[in-house]
Amino acid sequence: MKRTLTVAIFIALLAVSASAQKTKPWTEWNEKEALKILTDSPWAQTQKDLSETSTAGPAITTAAENRSTANMVMTDAQKNASESGETLGRKSAALSVNYRVSFLSARPVRAAFIRMIELQRPELAKEKVAELRTFVDRDFADYVVVTLLIDGTDKKRLAPAMQEIASADANVLKTTSYLERKDGKRVSLTDYRAPIQDGMGAKFIFPRTLDGAPFIDAGSGEVRVYIELSKVVKVNRRFKVADMMYDGKLEY
Repeated sequence: MKRTLTVAIFIALLAVSASAQKTKPWTEWNEKEALKILTDSPWAQTQKDLSETSTAGPAITTAAENRSTANMVMTDAQKNASESGETLGRKSAALSVNYRVSFLSARPVRAAFIRMIELQRPELAKEKVAELRTFVDRDFADYVVVTLLIDGTDKKRLAPAMQEIASADANVLKTTSYLERKDGKRVSLTDYRAPIQDGMGAKFIFPRTLDGAPFIDAGSGEVRVYIELSKVVKVNRRFKVADMMYDGKLEY
């Protein structure tokens, strides 16, 4: 009986801990928590393309590469992308190009982006911080905005990939890039914004509705982000809609 009671109490404590973690205000996230939202979360994924000559093993995102991404929040992405060559526990590793996809129109992504700025620039005046935080609550009622940030250690392939994204033609992208639901229904790109010095990467803008109804809802199953910049540069990521809940609301 005593053992059963102890187990019950332990389970209850775990539940309380998990609940507290889920409801932790974004303004209290540390750098690791914010970075995870931006790179590996229900609203963000990293597609890693390894060099063909590599024998270093499966594609993984290392802590050193995540650190590089964190730095890019406030600095020139192209300058920092080639500086994250370290790998945990190895002297050498596969060269790679990382395509980091995130739903900027999802509130937790915007919150994580602003939180990273606050953590990296603690000297910011309170007035400036308050101004930045208004971005978290911005209304994206009509659009779904997906960002694509490119970084990596393969300088030979990284430069062409960045050139592709910088010079991409919006009219061409409208025929090659889309969001797709599990049932096969798609919405095509409506607008494209090339990367600027804001640390967010390129922005792909899609309609939020299809035939007068939200394109994504709780029953959508999954949503696929497909972006084709060229025959070589293609990004294909799938997101589980059921996991994209934040503060009781579907965010995408």
